Amino acid sequence: MKTEPSDDLYPVTRLAAAREAAAAAGLDALLLTPGPDLRYVTGYEALPLERLTCLVVPVRGEAFLMVPRLELPAAEHSPASRLGVEFVPWDETDDPYAVVGGRLGAVRKVGLADRMWAMQSLRLRDAIPGAEQVLAGTVLRGLRMRKSPAEVAALREAGAAIDAVHAQVPGFLRAGRTEREVGRDIAEAIIAAGHSTVDFVIVGSGPNGASPHHELSDRVIQEREPIVIDIGGQMPGGYCSDSTRVYAVGEPPAGFLKYYEVLRRAQQAACDAVAPGVTCEAVDAAAREVIAAEGYGEYFIHRTGHGIGLETHEEPYIVAGNTEPLAPGFAFSVEPGIYLPGAHGARIEDILVCTDEGGERVNHRPRELVIV
Repeated sequence: MKTEPSDDLYPVTRLAAAREAAAAAGLDALLLTPGPDLRYVTGYEALPLERLTCLVVPVRGEAFLMVPRLELPAAEHSPASRLGVEFVPWDETDDPYAVVGGRLGAVRKVGLADRMWAMQSLRLRDAIPGAEQVLAGTVLRGLRMRKSPAEVAALREAGAAIDAVHAQVPGFLRAGRTEREVGRDIAEAIIAAGHSTVDFVIVGSGPNGASPHHELSDRVIQEREPIVIDIGGQMPGGYCSDSTRVYAVGEPPAGFLKYYEVLRRAQQAACDAVAPGVTCEAVDAAAREVIAAEGYGEYFIHRTGHGIGLETHEEPYIVAGNTEPLAPGFAFSVEPGIYLPGAHGARIEDILVCTDEGGERVNHRPRELVIV
């Protein structure tokens, strides 16, 4: 069953929570244009256009949504209509930035949506002279990091959907096929499994597996090659999936099997480390220590994980230097990797949710190497 945007997933209380967070941070207003920040607060998946759509949330005063008149029907039929905010439609000959500035009046500091286009940021700077612009993400991060039960349920559903795709992957792999051919089959399966969009498909065969973000290519898959498959998409409710498994067409080289087992233990160690109060960097260290102890430390070249929700990559980041303590509701990937340039590579990735008891995986496909 597909998760559609619901009152539980996008509660109306988020608007007040965002206003309170802005006030606590010393802001006078939040200005949220189309993207994950706007969708988080309102549930409205607005089109990112050159025409300004902007939710204006003053700390003192009523919020309003600037919306191009031609987008007004979509806004009125979106979850934003439940918030009770004024919709302010504007016409092609209007200056919506001037309207925002005039309605806000004199303000000292405003928070702009992290994904706001530079064009819009600069126009707002001119329309609200003297106001310091900061990222709204610094205000909303505490809200977005701690997932509600409804958000956790949406991530579980996304995890099950991408697991269903990984279950089909062995049927797509055989020597003689190109990465691009396999990727096309996977993309179709991602949509068929219930996603609304395909966010990425990585098929890294042989030496291409040593590039963590390898793009699909016309390289032909060979016998005895390991293949890194990292895939994800967005569900109709807005929440994302992301999972990596490693496959091989026939028995891979012995050297690969040796470090793959090290990687499997490292991923398990990091998952076992997840608990409330444990820092993000401690989870990273749990994986890194296992890999380094076996002599592969220089080949683990990225952070252990990233937060996930309305974006595939969001806070918290599971990386050295991040002393943020985990809390129940935090959702993030655990995905250590080992990459041998010119030879092959491997990565194992699950999404976990921190609970009162520890870490709950939302991905459940086997983590052992799958030989097809």
